[in-house]
Amino acid sequence: MSNNPIKNFNKLNDKQKDLFTVNIIKGLVMDGVRNSNSGHPGGPMSLADFTYILYSEFLTIDPKNPEWENRDRVVLSVGHTCMLIYSILYLCGYLKMDDLKNFRKLGSLTPGHPEIETPGVDANTGPLGQGVGMGIGMALAEKASSNSSLKRFTYILAGDGDLQEPIALGASTLAGHWKLSNLVMFYDKNDIQIAGNTSRVDSTDYAKLYDAMGWHVQEINGHNHDEIRLSLKNAQSSDKPSIIIGKTIIAKGSYSLENSPKSHGSPFSEDEIKLTKEKLKIPQDSFFCNEDIIGHFQRNFGTLNNKIASIDNEFEKDNHNLSQMFESLSVPDFGENPMATRQAFGLSLDEFAEKFPHIIGGSADLDGSNCTTNFASSYDDFSSSNPKGRNIAFGVREFPMGAIMNGIALYGNHFPFGGTFLVFSDYVRSAIRLSAIQKLHVMYEFTHDSIFVGEDGPTHQPVEHTMSLRNIPNLLVFRPADALETFYCFKKIMKNKKNPSAILLTRQKLPKLNISEGKIEEGVNRGAYILNEEDNPDAILFTSGSEVHLAVEICSLINKKIQIINLPCWELFEKQDKQYISSIMSKNCRKRISLEAGITTGWQKFTGIDGLNIGINEFGASAPGKDVAKHLGFVKEKITSLIENYLNE
Repeated sequence: MSNNPIKNFNKLNDKQKDLFTVNIIKGLVMDGVRNSNSGHPGGPMSLADFTYILYSEFLTIDPKNPEWENRDRVVLSVGHTCMLIYSILYLCGYLKMDDLKNFRKLGSLTPGHPEIETPGVDANTGPLGQGVGMGIGMALAEKASSNSSLKRFTYILAGDGDLQEPIALGASTLAGHWKLSNLVMFYDKNDIQIAGNTSRVDSTDYAKLYDAMGWHVQEINGHNHDEIRLSLKNAQSSDKPSIIIGKTIIAKGSYSLENSPKSHGSPFSEDEIKLTKEKLKIPQDSFFCNEDIIGHFQRNFGTLNNKIASIDNEFEKDNHNLSQMFESLSVPDFGENPMATRQAFGLSLDEFAEKFPHIIGGSADLDGSNCTTNFASSYDDFSSSNPKGRNIAFGVREFPMGAIMNGIALYGNHFPFGGTFLVFSDYVRSAIRLSAIQKLHVMYEFTHDSIFVGEDGPTHQPVEHTMSLRNIPNLLVFRPADALETFYCFKKIMKNKKNPSAILLTRQKLPKLNISEGKIEEGVNRGAYILNEEDNPDAILFTSGSEVHLAVEICSLINKKIQIINLPCWELFEKQDKQYISSIMSKNCRKRISLEAGITTGWQKFTGIDGLNIGINEFGASAPGKDVAKHLGFVKEKITSLIENYLNE
């Protein structure tokens, strides 16, 4: 290479231009992390070669529209290396130099981990391993959407930490089982993490492991551009999901920090940056890049522009007429007998799935318990031989299920749902949190929502879970009280596309509410409603779900005027106008009670410091549900006495 590659850049051969451009990217990474005084420079430098080749030569994107529907997707699962992606997106033309200079600053398009508000970013990542699951969800969604022989690829960029997280391996097992041939994962195997060499904690042969899981496996030098190109071509032609295991060096090209854990999570010193730039033969200018570098990076963009129209013609756009779909809905025949809300959910799912063909999802091996069996038999399992199957058989993989659902939602075209027991929401919680951060339209179905699960005992009896879910910002938590309310909760979830939702359902049968259908629908839409209007009530009782019926029965036994408030969704209620909230809360009434089969922490926002909060603040026991309730004192007689004593104080 010339002694002055900047002045002579156009005289360099393509290989020299590629290497120099990668070095410029490394300079942007070092400068961005140094300028913000925080970040991760080492990982981006080990991942830079592969990412450069991927974006400049293989990725199908619209240079003018980062949200082009038929683009390839890229998920940076190793999210802390995001300064690399931001530098790449700058070269794509999606970001400006000022964006790079504002790395990790409030309100910038270049936050400390990738966020979908940034043009060109396809998923929020950071919690390691989840990007693998989301990428697999995107690849599944593409398979389920495609009506063409052309492939739209999903590329996952992963690191050592990602594959140490069980979520990644659980999701990868499914990808192999489904033969997602449109999925390519690059494993940046630099063997370094915060605490030292990965050999201290991991001796897994990932090539053999992924081969056993049904993946196409290649092992390459992750810094050799020719090997990278060949591996990508091989991956694109495989009939399996592909993993490219690239042996790399963390902080590759740095003056003194190659292979050092010190390069992982803190800025290089100014001296280290100066000496590294000398070693890489790039200018010392901070945030240096010029039009020649950008032009070389974008050398294939003209071809991409020509491909876009022909690709759009290949794929039919899914145009869902949602208003017509909602108008065509009919309330299922729930009959007159008591019915568990999980059963009502199953019947509602059948109705919605018939009218909304973009509903896709399944259960974590609890089809019968979650009442998704009829959906599965009606629409068949998604598989390599049947990519139009709408039931996703997740197996006992709650956390991967949640991440895959998020990927499906991010891809678009489908509304995903996933079911398990409420007590196992803990397994999927981190994925729920990413659903909420990204405001994804997904539905978590959690059945067996209280100690009335019964005989399975305290490991399967949720106590703290309902309130725990309510503490997640942006998540709508629905707990319907009967079959009809379940249907309208489902309908509201379908209509509210700006939030993820969780619907909590009973195992035990519940009677029908003696309320008009119109009042139930309006009450669900507003999140709370009055069951029994009382003039100048002596007390207000707040409740939800199965305890609504218990509240009605108890209040009929007490010689006081108690107004019962049913709260199927706290979060919707709190979004209502002040007038509606005031009409529900009745500020003139100071005696306030809450009743729910779970921990009482949180109800104080409605009952105040002087309120009576009745619930279950301990774990249950193995016995029939009614016996467990009696053991815990959560029975009509005990609760009636508590309320009477409170009202007589």
